[in-house]
Amino acid sequence: MKKIITYGSFDLLHYGHINLLRRAKEQGDYLIVALSTDEFNHQYKDKKSYFSYEKRKQLLEAVRYVDLVIPENSWEQKVSDIKEFKVDKFVMGNDWQGKFDYLHEETGVEVIYLDRTPEISTSQIKEDLNKQLKQ
Repeated sequence: MKKIITYGSFDLLHYGHINLLRRAKEQGDYLIVALSTDEFNHQYKDKKSYFSYEKRKQLLEAVRYVDLVIPENSWEQKVSDIKEFKVDKFVMGNDWQGKFDYLHEETGVEVIYLDRTPEISTSQIKEDLNKQLKQ
């Protein structure tokens, strides 16, 4: 069984997220999503999610491509997650291109960067909503 892992906040879940999850799952048999906790988003990403960790987790668990959701509490946990869950492939959107190549050296995992869905992002949704509210 080929295990895949990806990481993210997955706030305001949209079809770009679904495309990424579908394409990640196509890389193997079992998809693990490490979901950024509210504390991690606030402390390390300087972000506040619209939905709480629990709500975002619930949404991800309802997506048919996702087999397991675990918390992401730190940048450093990737190596231990890969080892603990015996992951074969690490998948991220190509906006992170090159940032996680070191994981191959440290763990032997295959690192894959998938193209993002270009016309959609959570940031764009928030920006569009703010514009609409100001009109």
